Amino acid sequence: MLIIDVKESESIDRALKRYKRKHQSVKLMRQLRNRKYFTKPSVKRRAEVLKAEYINKKYHLD
Repeated sequence: MLIIDVKESESIDRALKRYKRKHQSVKLMRQLRNRKYFTKPSVKRRAEVLKAEYINKKYHLD
């Protein structure tokens, strides 16, 4: 849960902007999406390997 302390002289727009910036830096939505479904560690590892192979093939055209 994100907590933003609003100062007395601070406008609500400024506080909202700070909240949005903090929300992005914490990557809260990405965490929530990843936790929505359980993925087995072997499936995660397989996806990482496939992604690495794709990137390697894409940038190392021989």
